[in-house]
Amino acid sequence: MKTLQSPPDPNVLARAAAKVKRHVLPLFVVMFIVNYIDRVNIGFVRSHMETDLGIGAAAYGLGAGLFFVGYAIFEVPSNMLLQRYGARAWLTRIMFTWGAAAMAMAFVRGETSFYVLRFILGAAEAGFFPGIIYYFTQWLPSTERGKAMAIFLSGSAIASVISGPVSGALLHINGLSLHGWQWMFLIEGFASIVLCGFVWFWLQSHPREAKWLSDEEKTALTTAIALEQQAREATQTVKPSMFKLLADKQIALCCFIYFSIALTIYGATFWLPSMIKKMGNLGDFQVGLFNSIPWIISIVAMYGFAAMASKWKYQQAWVAVTLVIASFGMFMSTTGGPVFAFVAICFAAIGFKAASALFWPIPQGYLDARIAAAVIALINSIGNLGGFVAPTAFGFLEQTTGSIEGGLYGLAATSLVAAVVIFFARTAPRGDSLRALAGALPEGTRAKKPVSHQALKSDPTGAAS
Repeated sequence: MKTLQSPPDPNVLARAAAKVKRHVLPLFVVMFIVNYIDRVNIGFVRSHMETDLGIGAAAYGLGAGLFFVGYAIFEVPSNMLLQRYGARAWLTRIMFTWGAAAMAMAFVRGETSFYVLRFILGAAEAGFFPGIIYYFTQWLPSTERGKAMAIFLSGSAIASVISGPVSGALLHINGLSLHGWQWMFLIEGFASIVLCGFVWFWLQSHPREAKWLSDEEKTALTTAIALEQQAREATQTVKPSMFKLLADKQIALCCFIYFSIALTIYGATFWLPSMIKKMGNLGDFQVGLFNSIPWIISIVAMYGFAAMASKWKYQQAWVAVTLVIASFGMFMSTTGGPVFAFVAICFAAIGFKAASALFWPIPQGYLDARIAAAVIALINSIGNLGGFVAPTAFGFLEQTTGSIEGGLYGLAATSLVAAVVIFFARTAPRGDSLRALAGALPEGTRAKKPVSHQALKSDPTGAAS
């Protein structure tokens, strides 16, 4: 009979988790900052590419969105290869190839090369975000992952804060017969290549390889994570297959919810600089500074909502609240002038950035670890297709109607629907095993000796031990 191990000492487990977060989170945040800048920096060069290359609003929107097509196609296979070759090697590879693709953007010559390079950039980046999420599932117990995700996701908000001023400043560089926008792509892409060397020497793929953890701490981490997985397995009579999970309505719900979140994030990200320019006669650096404001606000909101969700535990309700905030803000951005629209987007950012952080603990808690990496990649890739739909639709609307108001209405409606759908998403597999174990791990007061699956089913409190 397969048995569950005794839970680790909660003090040792807490100490080990704290060490993991101190060791990897600063690097992951920096990686995400560089990644996000390379992904969205075209928002600051739209007018320059239109002037120098003749790339109009519709072509810009399509090119911005094609990144996410390449990303979606290669996301699942990339994350499966990460499992095979390890996080250290695969994340280093991802960073190098996306840096090279980002630098190549400096040599766009027209619409076709713009489309091709944006697709290649998406394919190169595929696997990074779900790879980090999977890394957390291998290094941190479930009680620590939500906080770690909030810190990691703050990287995108920090990137949004600094990308405006940095990109705006780089746009003023001229030399060697290159325009400022070309220097921006070259310098920001090269930063990714430099960083990949540091990733290779700093990361380990598994806790057992970490020389900065004691043997006791390694055991505590691996035991806690193994217990969580065994509890998931206890609710399943057979190993889940990828094809079965593709038909799982919970996975479909997660894909739709994350699609809705990404739709709003990237709709705002790619079009916000253009909206800011309508506020007055602003230069590139000034546009960059104004672009930072919503993301500064969102960083505070992400931490605030993560803390409240940790204290008052009902993950679906917190995601719903943030989605309603995003919906209201996007709707209000259509009711006034450019300045009022900017203020409304700042309010919406509170919601859609916090929602992106609060969402991930839901599928993480539901998924079996044996297929978690691939399914997380699937959710992320399908969800991120919102990054294709939003800019493509906005570009078409602006070129054909002269306004993106219809797109903003669409974002508001989608967020509101997602706020309702989230209440149908589960945060754990069916059965009491995972909930009993989750209650035992932090306190270390239950299951003092190995407990069989049958005993756990008949006595979910752990009193049988």
